[in-house]
Amino acid sequence: MSMGQTNNPNDPLHGITLEMIVTRLSDHYGWEKLGQKIAINCFKKDPSIKSSLKFLRRTPWARKKVEHLYLRTRFLSETKGSRIKIKKKND
Repeated sequence: MSMGQTNNPNDPLHGITLEMIVTRLSDHYGWEKLGQKIAINCFKKDPSIKSSLKFLRRTPWARKKVEHLYLRTRFLSETKGSRIKIKKKND
């Protein structure tokens, strides 16, 4: 079993693949900003999902940084959802 994928349902990365993480971060930040946030060449020089996955799967310290950034990032869809208030019916 690889890092980030555990059988513990309480793990915040449970059920989230590395490909999902890299795709979401690259969509959210763009490759240039992602390369600034985490200074690794797979995000800076001719970046792609495929090349990033290959590097991150072989480099535990880099993968840990990417997973940490993913957990710290507040994605727009999540922040919108937390702002929705449910109106209670007055009886």
